[in-house]
Amino acid sequence: MRQTAPFLPRAAACLAALALLAAGAAAAEQAAPTTDPTQVRPGVYVLDPAHGKITWSLSHLGYSTYYGQITDVAAKATLDPKEPAKSGITVTVGIDSVNGLNDKLNQHLKTPDFFDAAKFPTATFTSTSVEPTGPTTARVNGDLTLRGVTKPVSFDATFNQAGISPVDKKYTVGFDGRTVLKRSEFGINAFLPALGDEVSLRLEGEFKAAE
Repeated sequence: MRQTAPFLPRAAACLAALALLAAGAAAAEQAAPTTDPTQVRPGVYVLDPAHGKITWSLSHLGYSTYYGQITDVAAKATLDPKEPAKSGITVTVGIDSVNGLNDKLNQHLKTPDFFDAAKFPTATFTSTSVEPTGPTTARVNGDLTLRGVTKPVSFDATFNQAGISPVDKKYTVGFDGRTVLKRSEFGINAFLPALGDEVSLRLEGEFKAAE
């Protein structure tokens, strides 16, 4: 009997410790990012401007592929993981931020030869439908308005992961996207065909759950 009495509190303490460890492991598992898009929290999301960029490229005289970036990108997305077709996105791009990584070129891109930024300061994209194409991919269809011209455009989106960002502790969803445009369809005809007509766009975005 002398050994039983102290044994009971020690056993209770061990059980309590095991319960705490189990709870901690469950919490850690719950907080870990997921790569399963069906587990994404539904709702409205806003693009993190520090982690939302468009990288563009086109053929330069046939000698090389020229790359640049667009950095002024604002977007709002509505995500419905159970019914992806109900998801959607709107995007606004500040044309002044089209960057060819060369000061002289950047000024030229703003002229009527290319984007005519003074007359058309923004470009917009509004989705019209979302079509799942795989477990983590979808085709996003919509209308792009660029340089005053509106055309249907589709891009292929890939879900990366979702979870609490370790940087700002906010629930975050990350995507990549790809599409190819013909600039001539939007009235950007300068130096064709020496400069490529097809412009490849690589889209990167981290979206934060709207509060």
